[in-house]
Amino acid sequence: MPDENEHTSPIDPLTIGELISIIEASKLSGFSHVYLKEIAGSGRLRAKKMGRDWFTTMEAIAEFKKSRSFKNIPKKYRNKP
Repeated sequence: MPDENEHTSPIDPLTIGELISIIEASKLSGFSHVYLKEIAGSGRLRAKKMGRDWFTTMEAIAEFKKSRSFKNIPKKYRNKP
């Protein structure tokens, strides 16, 4: 019987919270909507495209912000001007 505390797969941030438009996410996060669309299209931000509009969650934005932390930058790029 599997342990209830054992996670077999990571939680998808798109399943946590309410889907919001990229425009609304940009107002709440401080990132421009153009930048959010770009990183959503590249797969760096978990988002869904419905029709011509992108949607994400604040949990996905938080996960993206956390991935940008200083400790996640490879050491060889940290001291570059």
